Amino acid sequence: MKLKFTLLTILFSSFCFAQNYNVAMQVSKSDLEHTSYSKDSTANALVIYDYGNSFVDEETFWLRFQLEQKIKILRKEGIERGEVEVKLYKGKSSKEKILKIRGATYNLENGKTVKTELTQDAIFEEENENYTLVKFVLPNVKVGSVITYSYETQSRFMSKYQPWYFQGPDPVLYSEYNTSIPGNYEYNIKLVGSIPLEVNETSLKKNCIDLRGDVGADCAIAKYVMKNIPAYKPEGFTTTPLNYIARIEYELSVIRGFDGSVDKLTKTWADVDKELKSNKDFGRQISKKSLAKNILPDDITSMPDNLEKAKAIHQFVLDNYKWNQKYERHEVSVKNTVKEKIGNAFEINLLLENLLSSEGFKVFPILVSTRGNGFATKIYPVLTDFNYLILKTTIDGKDYFLDATEPYLSFGELPFRALNQYGRLMDLEDGSYWEDIEIKDYSTRLHTIQINSFEEDIFGGVIESKSTGYQAHDLKRMYTENSQTYKEQRADKYTEISIEEHNVSDLEKNSYDFEEEIHFTLEPEFIGNKIYLNPFIIKFFEENPFKLQERTYPIDFGYKDTYTYIMNIDLGDDLNILEIPGSVNYALPNKSGTFLFNVENKDNQLTLYFKVKFDKAIYAPEFYDYLKTFMDTVVETQNNTVIVLEKI
Repeated sequence: MKLKFTLLTILFSSFCFAQNYNVAMQVSKSDLEHTSYSKDSTANALVIYDYGNSFVDEETFWLRFQLEQKIKILRKEGIERGEVEVKLYKGKSSKEKILKIRGATYNLENGKTVKTELTQDAIFEEENENYTLVKFVLPNVKVGSVITYSYETQSRFMSKYQPWYFQGPDPVLYSEYNTSIPGNYEYNIKLVGSIPLEVNETSLKKNCIDLRGDVGADCAIAKYVMKNIPAYKPEGFTTTPLNYIARIEYELSVIRGFDGSVDKLTKTWADVDKELKSNKDFGRQISKKSLAKNILPDDITSMPDNLEKAKAIHQFVLDNYKWNQKYERHEVSVKNTVKEKIGNAFEINLLLENLLSSEGFKVFPILVSTRGNGFATKIYPVLTDFNYLILKTTIDGKDYFLDATEPYLSFGELPFRALNQYGRLMDLEDGSYWEDIEIKDYSTRLHTIQINSFEEDIFGGVIESKSTGYQAHDLKRMYTENSQTYKEQRADKYTEISIEEHNVSDLEKNSYDFEEEIHFTLEPEFIGNKIYLNPFIIKFFEENPFKLQERTYPIDFGYKDTYTYIMNIDLGDDLNILEIPGSVNYALPNKSGTFLFNVENKDNQLTLYFKVKFDKAIYAPEFYDYLKTFMDTVVETQNNTVIVLEKI
């Protein structure tokens, strides 16, 4: 019986490839003479050649993976690339093994190429319950070296078909991955990241597996190549790197036996919905009146207004049940959570779902993957991708996302960890579907400064600060947990002023706002009779957070926000204006963000207005250079704006 293979097509595009290194395993003198990489002057090392080959051995039917790599060491921090680790998985009846470890270090000494080979005593193994960790250390590695190494692993675990990482912490000139997969196995193949493939070739090899006579299989042959791959360098305002690092992954979907049997491992969402509906850890704990019986007090159940009742139920859960900081989806028990007053995220939010449902609200659980866990796969169901649960309900025609794990969230807010673009809404009656998780409201931070006195060469005034939404969460938490420490931290941070009095408005943990008032004095800089004042006594951004030469992954703030700073100076009869800065009006492409700055004098009142607005929660990598310049302008304005006044 000849078996065929189905391969998921991956789209690709071509781009130019140019470099001055020898893209092969052979080390040339020019490889050693080069001291930098023009496309990334900050690179610690450069992967010149990266080659992988995975195939099934015809005799043993083991999966064999062969790797070859050649790396140039450019900086001292890159020397650690000479220490290589390979993790070998252990199963119940078999374990992976490694063979043919080879390695060498090449250096240029007195104009000649000197090769030092890896020795057997530089190869080590560490054992634990699940893995064998194989380490080998290449000799004589230093700045300027070129190292090469290769090895082969063998595995019986076809469900763990070798993924391939084109991208890593160093730039890569050339990365090639070859695969040969027998028709006995069908995989869902996923290309991750935004970098296109230079080569994406597939073909069919007849009779690649021939066990006996007419029993065998054809093989799907594939070759994938990327060139000139930038390093993945972590920077703020993102989710887990696994969302964006360029790679190919394999999920085993079908096993076809030589006896004609077929085992389908990947299911449809319709299959998953059916299973989850009867699942003891999920479907059987949704909308169960018995779980919500006699929990809510009468003053909540008797409330006539739907929205106010929903808010009261949400607050009731926050006040009476504590999240244990765990996410597990297994062994979920709402009943135990009610009894113990503590539970994981699934239990707490399923309790909220039951209480809302018992009062007539239509509530849908949404399975999500947190920002640190990576995106859930949309191509096919993978329940292990989901590690969190939120809720959605509609009240008086308006949709609300709900979560009851965090006491500092207001009704309708989700914890920041859950802002990961989308989730799977589980409608167990009509079928599940993907739900976008988008925060429409802006989170804001506003400082209004009124300088209303100038006595004995010292300014006096009041700062009124207001933060909303996600800008308020941490402030509420820090102040509630230790108000004295919070005030001390504010005094340490606001070094330009002396705080005379610091008050916080009546604070409720789950209010949408956080407001505070600071009475201060400020001693300005005098040169002669002139006062030089930087009006930004509070800075939103101490420095530009965007520093990379190139960023290949999105800038993900999680939510839209604005930063506003207004200062009013009453000049009175004591001060006169000599110099004020010019205005700034700066916009990101497609009106996706703005920066406004203006200073004007009217009726002896000097007014400064500064506003930064981000109109998108997520910006594509193509916006990076624009954002970088944008933030340079913002930080420059904060740090170097000077108003010159004259003491009359």
